[in-house]
Amino acid sequence: MKIIQKHFCHDGTVNICEHHSQALGCLMQFSLFLPPQTSISQISHKAPLLTYLSGLTCTHDNFTTKAGAYGFAANKGIAIVAPDTSPRGKDVPDDDAYDFGQGAGFYINANKKPWSKHFKMEEYIIGELNPLVCQNFPIQKNTQGITGHSMGGHGAITLALKYPLVFQSISAFAPIVAPSKVPWGQKAFTGYLGDDRSEWAKHDSCALMRQAGSRAHFSEILIDQGSADSFLSEQLKPQLFEDACKHAQQRLRLRLHDGYDHSYYFIQSFIEDHIAHHATILSKASL
Repeated sequence: MKIIQKHFCHDGTVNICEHHSQALGCLMQFSLFLPPQTSISQISHKAPLLTYLSGLTCTHDNFTTKAGAYGFAANKGIAIVAPDTSPRGKDVPDDDAYDFGQGAGFYINANKKPWSKHFKMEEYIIGELNPLVCQNFPIQKNTQGITGHSMGGHGAITLALKYPLVFQSISAFAPIVAPSKVPWGQKAFTGYLGDDRSEWAKHDSCALMRQAGSRAHFSEILIDQGSADSFLSEQLKPQLFEDACKHAQQRLRLRLHDGYDHSYYFIQSFIEDHIAHHATILSKASL
């Protein structure tokens, strides 16, 4: 791994990193914000880590430059890692559509050819990127949260539910909560996983929450959704996750905001609340 860019930001640093991924079989980039608390008086101080997963068509750069998150993260002493959304490169298979192939990895491990060779985003995030960041930067390995937008919101919720020993806090912006029941998810799951819907259920937030039942242990999940989001009724369906959380007796704070759409203007408007949400929960987890 090497740092290819480094920028001071809100008295912390934004690091753009590059490494060859064994899980994905290609060169990958990610951004990592380290808050100023990690270098106080030249004494190393480890920070809680928040993973942010982006949506369809995005790279690590979308959140890094558009979300306006780092001032709030600096204030709370939170590090934020933002990976890419899929494997990349001329040897990696792709599709002409924006919602499949490169830029649309859906944070799952594909098992259908030709996607199965490279599209192992779950393995990459959990088994490779997370240890890489925790081992090479001043990070509190046992104090972590995860959030994301749209496809990345789907990834954040499902990965947190599958790996509760890694993540203690969850939030999401306009997540795809029921991919098994909406066009984006059905297309991706069919292409990457095949037609076996029992495999789909392993990567569906609503199904995972219902399976968890009373074992769902997160103190609170925060979801923000814009009422003017053009994808709300067809692709997102947050009410289905609300029902699943009620079934599992999992506390959910679902907020619908009048007039907001699916863009990063929406994320900018509420990113402070999400960082505060994670900071509150992670400060208790670190005790």
